[in-house]
Amino acid sequence: MSFLAGGFACKAYCKGILMALKQAIIIRADLGMGKGKMAGQTAHASLSAYRKAEREDLDAARQWEEEGQKKIVLKVTSEEGLLSLFEKMKKEIPCALIRDAGRTQLEPGTITCFGAGPAEESKINKYTKELKLL
Repeated sequence: MSFLAGGFACKAYCKGILMALKQAIIIRADLGMGKGKMAGQTAHASLSAYRKAEREDLDAARQWEEEGQKKIVLKVTSEEGLLSLFEKMKKEIPCALIRDAGRTQLEPGTITCFGAGPAEESKINKYTKELKLL
């Protein structure tokens, strides 16, 4: 079974039902990063998580890509909060943890954010529903 999205045929189904997919980027708000730095870190997280999801389920990754790459950027207030959520989400969603290289605003190895998905929207929401938008 397939459907057309943007002129491309996709086959990402779960039990015969088309899945709504999205990606979540969770970033630390406690680091005082500038807007440009945050934008760069979220881009790293988005691409890294996408590549991981692509390896795990190519059809779903392509579906997400062709549907407009729905994503949301949310914030946490500490490294501990970020790591706790990352450990929970990575058990059922492709996730990528981002550490800064330390060339500008942060010390090398500082954990800044992580990307989750693309994955079923309901799975993402299960973990992120209480978080605030960046």
